[in-house]
Amino acid sequence: MRQRKSEGYIDGKPLQPESLMMGYGYQPEWSEGAVKCPIFQTSTFVFKSAEEGKAYFELACGLREQAPNEKLGLIYSRLNNPDLEILEDRLALWDDAESCAAFESGMAAISTTLLAYLRPGDYLLHNEPLYGGSDHFFKHILTQFGITPVAFSAGMSNEAIRQLARQSIPQGKLGMLYLETPANPTNALVDIEFCSQLARELSSTDRKAPVVVDNTFLGPLYQHPLKHGADLVIYSATKYIGGHSDVIAGACLGSHEWLHPVKVLRVYMGAIAGPWTGWLLLRSLETLKLRMDCQNRNARFVADFLCDHPQVEKVYYLGHLTESDPQYEIYRKQCDAPGGMISFEVKGGEREAFRFLNALKLIKLAVSLGSTESLAEHPHTMTHASMCPEDKQQFGITENMIRLSVGVEHPEDLITDLNQALEKCQSAVELVGAAP
Repeated sequence: MRQRKSEGYIDGKPLQPESLMMGYGYQPEWSEGAVKCPIFQTSTFVFKSAEEGKAYFELACGLREQAPNEKLGLIYSRLNNPDLEILEDRLALWDDAESCAAFESGMAAISTTLLAYLRPGDYLLHNEPLYGGSDHFFKHILTQFGITPVAFSAGMSNEAIRQLARQSIPQGKLGMLYLETPANPTNALVDIEFCSQLARELSSTDRKAPVVVDNTFLGPLYQHPLKHGADLVIYSATKYIGGHSDVIAGACLGSHEWLHPVKVLRVYMGAIAGPWTGWLLLRSLETLKLRMDCQNRNARFVADFLCDHPQVEKVYYLGHLTESDPQYEIYRKQCDAPGGMISFEVKGGEREAFRFLNALKLIKLAVSLGSTESLAEHPHTMTHASMCPEDKQQFGITENMIRLSVGVEHPEDLITDLNQALEKCQSAVELVGAAP
């Protein structure tokens, strides 16, 4: 059922991704004229002949090379499914990737990708802070397999990162360079182009260490890591791609060559997304640009308001970077917009942060991000709870930090809600200060 990218043209003019989300990879005549792709809720598929079944399995098992214009036929939904194939074709358009692999969760995409490439004795170079699940997987799971994580702080200078890597990683032992940029939850940036060059410097002559970028925070609209030298890009598709807080999914994209080991391991780990997940994401992709552009606009209003509020100590927002900031040049080079993620610190500590969160009325107190509704959470005790206290302090995840994912509500209503919650937070500080 796969469709070639060359078919996304009219009169020789390429169509934009937001237009192709409506039908790319699917033809209504395949399914009784249904304008939308049906849910192919089946575990297995019928072969037209034994010879066809043999040919499909030869490709699926890597027993022979794929012939020109030959497609892998449908076999079994742990291997492939029409909903998943169409989803992967459409997702690949945003990053201009050759190939895509869909997973049942973002952590499935992360863990499968890392296990596809890392081997005992390898070093994993990565930035901090990371999403809490990734941080735990790197430091407590991979280490059981003889893999050594080496962390550098997002925001470090390129030369400092190079020096740390050369001091910490023996030549030729780098197995992967993994980035999460912007960093979660501080929005600190890492230079993808530089890190791609560094990975080449540290790789052995016979084994190239891949550069993998978790691009969840800016989604496939506002940052394209593959264009800056990354080999693979990962998404928690639960977030902006899904965008409605009703599906868990992940994705990994890149060239056919880099993604092949990931897809092979996905088959045997059983981590492929199911047809319902694929169908829900196909629905969401049709409004991805509309949603993210609205969230991007709303976040600007919210960030400006927070910067001017007396109860807010600091705001972490890419749209406020200035030319005097060392991160500004990285932002200009690799980001197309600041996105909808804001972190900020209220005056006080955990008690004041909790008082603020408990006072919210329109904004939901919940983890996750990138959905139509605005979500606020406390990274120190929630998404990054498993990080050790020393790492939290070193990487700026403070007790008074709030992470805010801005949704598609009216910006004035969001500001009204934030303002009333901050006033209650301020009242608590004043009461403490007035106590004898």
